[in-house]
Amino acid sequence: MTTTEVKTPDAPLAALRPEDLAAVLVARERPPRPSALSTSVTFGWRAVLKIKHVPEQLFDVTAFPIMMTLMFTFLFGGALASSPGEYLQYLLPGIMSTSVLMITMYTGVAVNTDITKGVFDRFRSLPIWRPSAMVGYLLGDLLRYLIAALVIMAVGLVLGFRPEGGIGGTAAGIVLLLVFSFAFSWIWTMFGLLMRSEKSVMGVSMMVLFPLTFLSNVYVNPETMPGWLQVFVDVNPVTHVVSAVRGLMAGQWNGGEITWVLVAGAVLVVVFGTLTMRLYNRK
Repeated sequence: MTTTEVKTPDAPLAALRPEDLAAVLVARERPPRPSALSTSVTFGWRAVLKIKHVPEQLFDVTAFPIMMTLMFTFLFGGALASSPGEYLQYLLPGIMSTSVLMITMYTGVAVNTDITKGVFDRFRSLPIWRPSAMVGYLLGDLLRYLIAALVIMAVGLVLGFRPEGGIGGTAAGIVLLLVFSFAFSWIWTMFGLLMRSEKSVMGVSMMVLFPLTFLSNVYVNPETMPGWLQVFVDVNPVTHVVSAVRGLMAGQWNGGEITWVLVAGAVLVVVFGTLTMRLYNRK
């Protein structure tokens, strides 16, 4: 003989009154709003995680600087100097500066990609400091700039580059370059918001970067250039950055060039940072 167990239905839940729900919500303290620094660092860490999951992004900060250093040292070293080793002493601070400045354009490409995918629509709805998404991109890219600078320095040391400024001067030159690169990147974030596709951002960036990097004192002494070209080279911001970095690595702390780079970087942040945030708020 089998017995069946009869289950009694559970008692119905009491209806939740609106005042009870309000009491629960009001009773708890709301978490504090995140600070501008914490949100910027969070977005910066997001940019670093992209590198972790897509390590191919490091190609432009490793293979490209190595190729540029080797190519210009051995291709033009014998023609422009008595030997590739002597030319390397002049070239390496400049090739480091141009390589880092050229990869700053990928910040604008990353911003444009996220906008196209709709990621920024979510960022704009968050209760955070509005510029933190942009600042985070630039903070994350500082790691890429540092990697590129260290790779070039390592290659240069292997090839025979010996900075007379020692570790202190070399470190100061790299830090100054990173500071200016952070400010310079704001130009490309603005283009990332303006352009419709990442290809457009890259195209405009290359049109700006190639004249700035090649018409400078990176590869040859400006005194060997025609007078009309020296006028452009003397006002070229890349020339001042290279002169400051080259002087620091040579143990010559040129206060005028260092001040020029810092002031120019501050102006770039104020001008293009303001324009970028206006576009970001309107877009």
